[in-house]
Amino acid sequence: MSITQLQPASLWDYFNQLCEIPRPSKHEQKLVSHIIAHAHNNGLDAFTDQAGNVIIRKPATQGREATPPVVMQSHLDMVPQKTDDCKHDFLNDPIDAYVDGEWVTARGTTLGADNGIGVAAILAVMFSNNIAHGPLEALLTIDEEAGMTGAANLEAGILQGKLLLNLDTEEEGELYVGCAGGIDVNIAVPVEWCSVASDRVALSISIKGLMGGHSGIDIHRGRGNAVKLATRIALEAQYDFPALRICTFEGGTLRNAIPRNSELTVVLPSNQKEDFEAYLHASTLLFRSELHIAKDTVDIISQIIAPPEKCLTQTSQHALLKALYKCPNGMIKMSECFDGVVETSNNLATVSLNNKHCYAQCLVRSSISPSIASACTLIKSAFSIANAEITTDNGYPGWQLTPSSPLLKTMQQVYSDTFNKEAKIQVIHAGLECGLLGEKYPEWDMISFGPTIRGAHSPDERAHIKSVQRFWDYLLAALDQLSTVDSSERGARRL
Repeated sequence: MSITQLQPASLWDYFNQLCEIPRPSKHEQKLVSHIIAHAHNNGLDAFTDQAGNVIIRKPATQGREATPPVVMQSHLDMVPQKTDDCKHDFLNDPIDAYVDGEWVTARGTTLGADNGIGVAAILAVMFSNNIAHGPLEALLTIDEEAGMTGAANLEAGILQGKLLLNLDTEEEGELYVGCAGGIDVNIAVPVEWCSVASDRVALSISIKGLMGGHSGIDIHRGRGNAVKLATRIALEAQYDFPALRICTFEGGTLRNAIPRNSELTVVLPSNQKEDFEAYLHASTLLFRSELHIAKDTVDIISQIIAPPEKCLTQTSQHALLKALYKCPNGMIKMSECFDGVVETSNNLATVSLNNKHCYAQCLVRSSISPSIASACTLIKSAFSIANAEITTDNGYPGWQLTPSSPLLKTMQQVYSDTFNKEAKIQVIHAGLECGLLGEKYPEWDMISFGPTIRGAHSPDERAHIKSVQRFWDYLLAALDQLSTVDSSERGARRL
């Protein structure tokens, strides 16, 4: 079955169009042009702001003009991740989405349901002619996954709406009223090199097969971090193989994805090769045992290669590995207010070794602002032994619920009326753009919801078909209810 045969038909048709147009972060222009042209062809006011975000305006259906303008918001970009054997080119190739039982997924790559389902729902509403609603604005932001620069640089005052529906969460049946803030931590460790001795053998070591995942949603699940595992292999080998030296070290790809792969090249005396290969086999079994509870797995593959000309000095290598080993990774503290929700975490996301430095990047998240600074201090402390230079950037604020939010009360009632059960009120450890948007529009009342999506930021990403239908039904019911509030009542309810 093609995804265009699924219901709701209009939503899946637009999602299929998104799959056809490459849109990794910072490469959304082709999609932006497509949407703007489509809006103009449908007689709608559509344009981009100074940051490159897409804004579309649609008048209310007849009789609902006096109700509060609603902004529907999602982000256009997607995380580009693929399996080891996949040849997909994210800048040129379409996403190969298909139906797999109750789910929609993609062959070998991320699906882009984060946040493509939200974008598709917004487009389906904006270009419909049979949906009741008040005045609408669509805000489709760019570059959310790589720094939220679209939201950060949104022009204040350019939007007319008073209520924001963010469609970027991934658990149907939950209404999100807050999210974590975060910041990137950039680390540069100076390194020194020496020549490789003539009696050395070189091995290329690949750590593969890990699940990875979203560094906010999945950070507490105990999944393996390929950078951390590679660090352990090299550091713990020092006890039995003190002459082992690192020549190359690469791992991870994106700050907001738990690293699935890493690559090491090491040299050691030729007569220790067999013992070292046995050590790698033992490490594989140990890591698999540790990751069993998280239903994760790992493969460690080694092969002999031509020895490189240089390797790290013993002092430089030891300082680097100890710093990476001590760097906090994963859940740091769970929330005391929301069961099962992480308060503070860090993702040791990438590492890359070159001639002068080993560069690493972390993404710290927390719903408590001082805890972000505290986590950064922990990272700085870990890397102080390696004389690292540390900078931070791309910081974004968390989002906290407006006290006595009228929008939340309305959305709770709509959910109850639509599904005859109560929605769960929740906060999310992932970063949403609501915090940044609220700085530009402090008067906005905001809420976030979405369909059930699993495996975001990994090639296992999939969207649950039935939950997408319920998400759509809920969105339409909400737009209907929000456009039937009498203008005199609106003042009393601040809607």
